Amino acid sequence: MTARFARGFGAAFVYVLATQSAHADLTAADVWADWQEYLASAGYSISGDEGGSGGVLTVRDVSIEMPLAENEGTLTVVMDSLTFSENGDGTVDIAVPGKIPMNFTTVDDKGKPVTGVLDFSQRDDSMTASGDPGDVTYAYSSALATMELASLSIADEPMPENMLSVLLTAENVNSSTRMLTGDLRTYSQQLTADAMRYDIVFDDPESDDTGSFKGTMVDVLTEGTGAMPPDMDPDDFDAALENGLAFDGTLTYGSGSSDLQGVGDGESFAFASTSQGGRFSFKMDADHLGYDLEQRQIGISMQAEELPVPVEISAAVSGFNLSIPVRESDEDQDFAIGLNLGDFTMSDVLWSMFDPAAQLPRDPANLVLDAVGKGKLLFNLLDPEEAAMMQIGATPPAEISALTINKFLVSLVGASLSGTGDFTFDNDDTTTMDGFPRPTGYVDLEMVGANALLDKLSGMGLVANEEAMGARLMMGLLAVPGDAPDTLNSRIEINDQGHVIANGQRIK
Repeated sequence: MTARFARGFGAAFVYVLATQSAHADLTAADVWADWQEYLASAGYSISGDEGGSGGVLTVRDVSIEMPLAENEGTLTVVMDSLTFSENGDGTVDIAVPGKIPMNFTTVDDKGKPVTGVLDFSQRDDSMTASGDPGDVTYAYSSALATMELASLSIADEPMPENMLSVLLTAENVNSSTRMLTGDLRTYSQQLTADAMRYDIVFDDPESDDTGSFKGTMVDVLTEGTGAMPPDMDPDDFDAALENGLAFDGTLTYGSGSSDLQGVGDGESFAFASTSQGGRFSFKMDADHLGYDLEQRQIGISMQAEELPVPVEISAAVSGFNLSIPVRESDEDQDFAIGLNLGDFTMSDVLWSMFDPAAQLPRDPANLVLDAVGKGKLLFNLLDPEEAAMMQIGATPPAEISALTINKFLVSLVGASLSGTGDFTFDNDDTTTMDGFPRPTGYVDLEMVGANALLDKLSGMGLVANEEAMGARLMMGLLAVPGDAPDTLNSRIEINDQGHVIANGQRIK
């Protein structure tokens, strides 16, 4: 329900949090027509009684309705009135009610009907449109914008009072959105907010289960561009992408915090996190889907009755990125994946559970992966029917033809393993490597501090002497000593005959 809901709200209120300024003449009727055209192209039905004169257009009893995915309900936005007032300088002011109810109906995972109301409210708000018909810029500001759960019923049974409260707020919002109408409707947008907060509280009247989830992001900036085809069918996302639907947006923030605590099944729990800024980027078009997330100076603490000790961990940076194709293709397409966990540390209390004598180095740990490649997707990822068929079929979902490891690093407890590599894959030969496409290429590896780590683990009794000896024999077979002390280097190659070669010596 949440994903469908977010999509519906975002489309209905892209105008409510819209901005920028332009120049030229617009009429009140032009702006209202732009609203209707946009909402209709996004799959909404819109109705209202129009009236007015003297440069003021008022639309009363406004209803904006959209069916949710797979016809599992509707989202309906109702407003007593909308007023479009010409300013005499080519711009139009838009007045909306201070509180806008958003009614939704859907079903839960058990098929029971769910109905509810979310109230969108704003204080000291203003919205102005400028530009030309077909090229309209909306400027919006609000001292405080909120979204609050007003009611919720399941199977016609109203939610008990104080069982669930949901409040989302944005402070000192300013946004700017330019809408261009052509074969596609395109937009560019920038939005800032001093702070965004969420406050969710749950209290089950039939048990002792409770929960509180609160969080804040400050100095928020979102920037993005997008395109929307006319007459888009919200239930056919794959077709919409093929017809030009696209998004490219980034959210950054200066610092953030979250706090989760409560009681479940009679046991209490608590979780808290802080960060000194971060970024989230999302991109989607007809060919690719991409994510890029990063947080800086993260601190996390956890407590639960099932945990023997409190958990406290931190990291200087935590990041993840992924770019993958989304459509079936006969030609190779690019993909990428990355992971970055920098200067990861944990509390001495956690260390003492397996290293009470502090024999292991407690240097910050690092994990880095940066890889790119080429491959073919053998089905349309965003087509639900094709995705379901791939889950039950024996056909592999994709073919990889090339993989380049730009960087790989694991470092912890005084040892590190790093490397780079480059491979191609023959998908017509799956016999040489027992069902896996035959690779050709190499990986260069460097290991530092491995022998010293084995000595410590053996002394602690965590690794048996025979196991340590076996590990050293394996390293001697696959690697050669480097220039620095306790350093091993290795090049592992796979040639076009499927032979595995370590440092010039064939081992398979």
